Amino acid sequence: MKTPRLLLALGLLSAVLRLNAAPVDSRISAVTVYQDRAVVTRTATVQLGGGTAELVFANLPQALNEQSLQVSGKGTAQASILDVSAKQTYVDYTPDARVKELEDQLKAFAKQMRGLDDRANLLNTQQTMLDRMETALFAPPTKDVPRPELNQFTTSLNFLIEQKGKLVTERATLDEQREELQNKANTVQAQLQQLRGAGGKAFKTVTVRVAAAQAGSLEVSLAYTVPGASWVPSYDARVASSERTLQLDYFGIVRQSTGEDWKDVALTLSTARPSLGGAAPVLSVWQLDLYNPIALREQEARGRRNEMMMAKAAAPAAVNMQTLTGNALGNEADDFKDATFAAATIEAGATSASFRIAVSSSIPSDNSPQKVPVTSAALKAVPEYLTVPKRQTAAFLTSKVVNSSEFPLLAGAMNVFLDGTFVATSGLRTVMSGEKFDLALGVDDGIAIKHKRVQKFTEDTGLTNSGKRITYEYLITVQNNKKTTERVIVADQMPLSRNEKIVVKLLSPDTKDVKPTDEGTLKWTLDLKPGEKRELTVKFTVEYDNTVNVAGLE
Repeated sequence: MKTPRLLLALGLLSAVLRLNAAPVDSRISAVTVYQDRAVVTRTATVQLGGGTAELVFANLPQALNEQSLQVSGKGTAQASILDVSAKQTYVDYTPDARVKELEDQLKAFAKQMRGLDDRANLLNTQQTMLDRMETALFAPPTKDVPRPELNQFTTSLNFLIEQKGKLVTERATLDEQREELQNKANTVQAQLQQLRGAGGKAFKTVTVRVAAAQAGSLEVSLAYTVPGASWVPSYDARVASSERTLQLDYFGIVRQSTGEDWKDVALTLSTARPSLGGAAPVLSVWQLDLYNPIALREQEARGRRNEMMMAKAAAPAAVNMQTLTGNALGNEADDFKDATFAAATIEAGATSASFRIAVSSSIPSDNSPQKVPVTSAALKAVPEYLTVPKRQTAAFLTSKVVNSSEFPLLAGAMNVFLDGTFVATSGLRTVMSGEKFDLALGVDDGIAIKHKRVQKFTEDTGLTNSGKRITYEYLITVQNNKKTTERVIVADQMPLSRNEKIVVKLLSPDTKDVKPTDEGTLKWTLDLKPGEKRELTVKFTVEYDNTVNVAGLE
């Protein structure tokens, strides 16, 4: 009798446990995006009775990193985490609404394609019938089939030409429809592959087992890391030349194909690079030995095994075990003021910074670029012009800028606008807060540049005319046609001799005024008033013996 009672008790206990295994209705509330991954935070509010319960988070991305799971929460149930587990689940249906929608579109496209194929087969049948009619029309007359009269022949011939023309037109239309339909199907298929990932219809299920001291509510936060997400910086630089200011708009271009759409989430962009690891790499012994291909392969294999073991040891802890009566790991709602430009809040850490986007963001899981605002900074811009007339007779405007904002400016693409006009697409290097940088603004025709060779004179040297001397003279003209005083830096050069038999002498400018660099570069710094014109002369000689051939002369 004891055995049946024991089995009955175990059955009742199992039923109770199954009743306490509750799937939770969670939503993605916050996401932190890195350069090669994202940390997703899901939140759910559940009602607990006293005792143990299992909270099931179903249909999570298959690529979810199980070692990155973190759980926290708060509520009136006075609950504690007992354990957290994750497993992979395979299904024969599509629980994701967006994936299901794309699958239905592919089915509809396939149905339309079959309809086009049926129409093409019908046209082929009509073509065969017309070919037979044409063969019969031009066949030699027989006793049973006399030659048709002229009007009958003409009517039949016109009918054949008309019908064949219609077939050609309809075939061309079918080809266009088939190509358009195939392009649509390819686009949807590509989106579907990105959403599904490599695993097809496979998902992760995370189960959180909690013990509640009393009945009550519990707000649970589940955070996990997924690949397939990234962000890069982008900038719009708007320069007002008259005011000498720079309006720098800072954006983050976010892409993700994690398998989950992020709808109205608290978005954070992080400059941290977790892929590099937490510690500096270790140098191994650099050994030299006689070449032995077998020993070399064995050594490389040992090195790869050691790297895998070190990476496994450096992996994050599996679960963050903490009492659920504390604060959740999710982000508390910040109170942002309305502004013309929604600026993010910067959170500076010891080795990185995080930009908390001011407004909620929606990023679909289709790898399409989404532009979110980070901040906008008004910076002082000191303009100056740089020209290299020998290469190009144009003055390039450059602004000297100091990053007076608290935001680090990461390397990224930049669209440059000068006085409201788009002038260039350039790149910005990484600039920390308080650091100086140059902003290239493109060519400004307000500074006129001319460059011409005045003379090239060759003469013999030495008592026996054993040498040659070539004198070069160039004239550079710079004129400021703007209404303000502008600084223009002019760069030119003189040749350098790499052989003692070739002697180069600079005649103009005087080395007291402009001293050539070690590379032979000459630079003038001119502060030109409105309408002012300045002429610069570059003159030098090249002397060499007749017994040598000089390379590089103009």
